[in-house]
Amino acid sequence: MSSRSSSVSRPITIRRAVARDAKRLTRLVRGSGAYEGKYTAAVAGYRVGPDYIEAHRVFVAVGADEQGGRVLGFYSLVLTPPELDLLFVADEAQGRGIGRLLVAHMRSEARAAGLDRIKVVSHPPAADFYHRVGAVRTGTAFADPPAVPWDRPVFEFRIP
Repeated sequence: MSSRSSSVSRPITIRRAVARDAKRLTRLVRGSGAYEGKYTAAVAGYRVGPDYIEAHRVFVAVGADEQGGRVLGFYSLVLTPPELDLLFVADEAQGRGIGRLLVAHMRSEARAAGLDRIKVVSHPPAADFYHRVGAVRTGTAFADPPAVPWDRPVFEFRIP
């Protein structure tokens, strides 16, 4: 478990997700404002299950002063092949530096695992965020209807 303080006034703790977090993470994904409108179908039936949490390196950001340790965001690092599979910050927590903290933590986890690069197939509205936090655009994942009817930018984090 690691604690980090962001540039915001509230301390944020990043900890490994556990099975009991599954429903909260699923609600965060399905309720994300980034997936409104034409993107809604992509997450409508999405589920982050205990089995997923067990199989991957899933970490949650929790506000130390939040009621009940509410999850403010999370990410999932898949080691083989190296990929940032999920990264979500609760709508009401955006703009507080939580996404940046999660990316910094992910880089640290990747480095500890001996990885030198992490791929990200980005949701189109998140592309600017990934660019701002240091990912380099490497290509495009083309639409694959009906599952994903739009092209997605592909990024890479280089892990020094």
